[in-house]
Amino acid sequence: MSSTLQRAAAWSVHAYTALGALCGFGSLLASVERDYRTAFLWLVAATVIDATDGVLARAAAVKEHTPSFDGARLDDIVDYLTYVVAPVFLLYQAGSLPAGWGAAVGAIVLLSSAYGFASADAKSDDYFFTGFPSYWNIVAVYLYAAELSPLVNAGILLALAALVFVRTGWVYPSRTPVLRRLTTVLGVIWAVMVLLIIRALPDAPPALIAVSLFFPLYYAVLSLVLQRRRGR
Repeated sequence: MSSTLQRAAAWSVHAYTALGALCGFGSLLASVERDYRTAFLWLVAATVIDATDGVLARAAAVKEHTPSFDGARLDDIVDYLTYVVAPVFLLYQAGSLPAGWGAAVGAIVLLSSAYGFASADAKSDDYFFTGFPSYWNIVAVYLYAAELSPLVNAGILLALAALVFVRTGWVYPSRTPVLRRLTTVLGVIWAVMVLLIIRALPDAPPALIAVSLFFPLYYAVLSLVLQRRRGR
């Protein structure tokens, strides 16, 4: 492949990553219109992009062919919008946060995740996230679908925001080597279940919501076990 085509391929990957920002914008617009199912679908699209652009970036050798452009920084900007800002705004707009002080809860989540994204040790050399990863899009799906009280939602969000500052390792699903194949298989099954939950909104079956929690539980337990092993 000629150098011109290689550079074009690298820039195409960056453009693909940037599409995630448009998905985040689409989610915000849908939330303004109170079309929360569509808002979540936009976030699903952003997650698909985020899950695949890394493989494409390595295949296109973007660091080599676009040395003046920081794809990792672009990825972080897009992720902050789609994993943090858009889902927090959705919960606020949907009335899933306490009246009067729900905005303060949202602000705490935004600020804690800003710290998490900017931390030098946000991703470890052995492929773990440090501190609770900003999976607020997933948290938002469960809080909205389960129709928990705003007070309970606020408690969950504040607890997870506090965990951003606890410097423990959380599994990086696509890169942590331990049980990666099992994690991937279970993650795909879980992702299908989440799509079914979103498709059924605002009346997602409680049983489906409950069963789908198998993967977050597996993820948390695996992270804790591996953290103890790392600590030794």
